[in-house]
Amino acid sequence: MNISIKRFNELETSELYGVLQLRSEVFVVEQDCVYQDLDGKDEKALHVIGKKDEEIVAYTRVFAPGDYFAEASIGRVVVKQSQRKYGYGKLIMEASIKEVEEKLGTKTIRISAQTYLLKFYSSLGFTPEGAEYLEDGIPHVSMVRK
Repeated sequence: MNISIKRFNELETSELYGVLQLRSEVFVVEQDCVYQDLDGKDEKALHVIGKKDEEIVAYTRVFAPGDYFAEASIGRVVVKQSQRKYGYGKLIMEASIKEVEEKLGTKTIRISAQTYLLKFYSSLGFTPEGAEYLEDGIPHVSMVRK
């Protein structure tokens, strides 16, 4: 998997389409969750895109401190269902964490994690904070990496 990091205005039309298609495929269709994916925040984000054979198979968006949470944050973490057995989730998260640390100059990262992925995010150094809550009808937990 090849990873690239781009600002919103650097995305090619086909990349933006691929990102939105993957997010819809997983978050709306697979997880059966009707929610407003186009939330007006993509323009502020850094887009971390994982491609395999020119197809987008993994993605996150990264925010500077204050753009989403008080801390830097990573969100919309997604891997195409057929590609999950290759460790791309870990690779895209490691690239996103590196981007936060090197380009944004901070180690503190907050995420809103789907509860069933607590073990995965814990393996990357995130620790839960606070009680479980519903976000778009799906159980989540706030997690922080310092």
